[in-house]
Amino acid sequence: MKTYIALLRGINVSGQKKIPMAELRDLLTNSGLEHVQTYIQSGNVIFKSTEQDIQKLELKIHETIKMHFGFEVPILIKTPEGLQKVFDDCPFPEEKKTNSYFTLLYTIPDKDLVKEAAKLSYPNEEFVIMNSCIYFYCSTGYGKAKYSNNFFERKLKTTSTARNYKTMLKLLELSSDGA
Repeated sequence: MKTYIALLRGINVSGQKKIPMAELRDLLTNSGLEHVQTYIQSGNVIFKSTEQDIQKLELKIHETIKMHFGFEVPILIKTPEGLQKVFDDCPFPEEKKTNSYFTLLYTIPDKDLVKEAAKLSYPNEEFVIMNSCIYFYCSTGYGKAKYSNNFFERKLKTTSTARNYKTMLKLLELSSDGA
């Protein structure tokens, strides 16, 4: 039995794609996943499964949500080790890292698109694009930032989902309890 972290994109934001976490836990447990826990309303699920194929697990959760709630939700699954590597690879010094956002990419973007995006610059905002994550820091706060999850999705032509430093720490903590 292996521990996984599922990151759901775009749920419970501005009244869109509402998914109550208790209902999601029950739904995923009934679908065969074990020890299902959620963290905050933004779509973070820690669970265990005997299935080793991450793509099969992503599809299973995607289809289960679609059948039950009637809408599409992109799913990204990481192992605790994979999420820890993303966290550890953050290129920012600690004082910036603790106020950073980790934009996890569902696919590795085209290198030419990465080069084009890297040429862009806004005051008080920094980002570094790596294979599976965009590390983003904004000194004025994420809510005022020009760069956003949607911005990066458009520029890189990939799906992504962002989590802040505190959420990443909590997901790592919750997933280590039996990884």
